Parts: sequence; C-alpha cells; structure tokens
Amino acid sequence: MHVDRLAKRYGSHHAVRNASFSVQAGMITGFLGPNGSGKTTTLRALLGLVRPTSGQAHVFGRRYRDLDHPARRVGAALGNASHPGRTARDHLLALAMPLRAGRRRVEEVLAAVGLDAAGDRATGGFSLGMRGRLALATALLGDPELLVLDEPNGGLDPEGIRWLRSFLRGWAAQGRTALLSSHVLAEVAQTVDHVVIIDQGRVVLDAPAAELAAAHGWVEVRSRDAARLATLLAAEGLAPGRRAADELALPGGSAELVGQVAARHGIALLELHTHSPDLEEVFFARTGPPAVAAGRDDNRTVDEPANPAGPLPAGPVGLHAGGRRRR
Repeated sequence: MHVDRLAKRYGSHHAVRNASFSVQAGMITGFLGPNGSGKTTTLRALLGLVRPTSGQAHVFGRRYRDLDHPARRVGAALGNASHPGRTARDHLLALAMPLRAGRRRVEEVLAAVGLDAAGDRATGGFSLGMRGRLALATALLGDPELLVLDEPNGGLDPEGIRWLRSFLRGWAAQGRTALLSSHVLAEVAQTVDHVVIIDQGRVVLDAPAAELAAAHGWVEVRSRDAARLATLLAAEGLAPGRRAADELALPGGSAELVGQVAARHGIALLELHTHSPDLEEVFFARTGPPAVAAGRDDNRTVDEPANPAGPLPAGPVGLHAGGRRRR
C-alpha cells in the first residue's frame, strides 16, 4: 500500500496535505493522529470513498476500484454498523453473497472473532466491543491480504484488547498486512511494527516502531562540574542542554560516551541514565494542538466537513463509516 503526495481539500478546508507513506507487506502499521488530523479522510481515499484533490492512494499498485475482486485483497472496517434487528450470522451472510463467500466462510469468521456463540443474537443487543468484533468479521469475509481498520479496539474490554493484539500478531505472522488507526497509544505500542503519525493533514513521523526510542531518547547526567562536562561533550560533537546547575540533557546521546568523557577528565558523576520515551511521548512531541471540529454531525467523520463537494464513488462491500453507509 502506498500513499503518494495525497491531498484532499473541501473548499478552503485542507483535510490532507501532501501526505506520503507506505505500508510494508507482512507488517502491522499504526496510523495515528489527533481528531481532525486527516486519518479517516486518508483511509477513505485509500478505499475509494473519497476522491483525492491531488496525489494517489494505491493498494497493491492500483486504485482500490481498479483491483480485481477487491474485497478478496483488502478487508476494511471503518465502523461497526449493522441492522439492529438482524442476527450477526444473517448480517454476515448478506454481505457474503456479493463476495461469493458461503455459509462456511461466515462460520469461520464468526469463530475467528469469538462470536460463534452469539451468531444467532440480534446485533441491536450487542455491546460496543461485540460490534467491533462483528466489523472485523465483516472485513475478514473475503480472506484478504490487507486489513484496514479504524479504531478496532474501541469498546473492547481488557481481555478483548489482548485478544485483538494476539489476533493481529498472528495475522502478521502469516505474512499478511494490517493498517490500523487507533487512539489507544499504549496498546498500539505493543502491537505495531511501524508507526505513521499525521497531524493537521501532514505526515509528521514515518518510522519503524523499534527505532522510536533510539531516535527520540536522550541521556540525562548530573554532576557538580556540569559546566565543564558540557564543554567537553560539545567538543565531542554532542549538544548538551542545561536543565539545572548540575544537570545536562543530551538528545540522542550515548550514556557510554558521556561516561567515558567524564572518566577521562576526572569528572565525578552523580547520576547518568538514558531516557527512552514511550509512544505517547513521541506522539505528543510530534503533534500540535488538537483540531476543533465545528458543527459535527453523526453521519461524517471528524476530519470531513458537512458537505463534501461532489458525489462519493461506491466503496467496499459492507463498509460503513459514521453510523451508516454514505451515498
């Protein structure tokens, strides 16, 4: 999957601005950003539900609408809507028909998401977490290679969140790919292989999850001779900053190098440690003030205005967003 200089504008409102990133096969990529940052608009452009103003959003080298049997390659869940009077099994059977996926596949996906015992229950009585599992089951109907999931852990209890993490890790272990948008940063940190952060329509971070701590960490050191140590470290190409009279901070610095310089010049250290930030710290360091969505209604996403120009093209079978399918 590849997004290349994607932009989407509604009148004077820029929902997405020149965004570019790739999702590597066999990996789970977390797509993060504050409300109003452009996440949902980007996902909808990827799935053919929004026409880009400029740029491209391709899956498997083509637009979603140009794929042969797209639902068998991309499974999408941008919401969890279903008819409240219809059972989970009947809901999936109806959506399976255009995919030529039979009852056997419906039973497989019900079992895969842990809803096999609830298949004959009306979805109107489902909890939010159960509806999220049903949305995932819908995305799995075509046995796709790529999953695109918007807030898949919304409403899940701790056991459900752990189950979803295990499911996604198993999915990637099969060589399949997932792109997931989420606000649960602590959980994303335990699940994803790669992180893309978007803010105010622009991609502000695109990096492997394993590299975040190294790239955004820093070394903290305390010494009664901090001023002289700072001069010596600067001579080594480091850029220490003073936090207090006896404390220095070195972004991206090496604790080993600091210790070696101090020892070489006979400087006693009171404290020396490396601070490795978690995903939440990186997220807030990279994103600006939260956007305010004025006049939001229940039938559109937070980063889309009320009346997007022009009709929307047809999207993936069974794909819902904002409570019901858009036309």
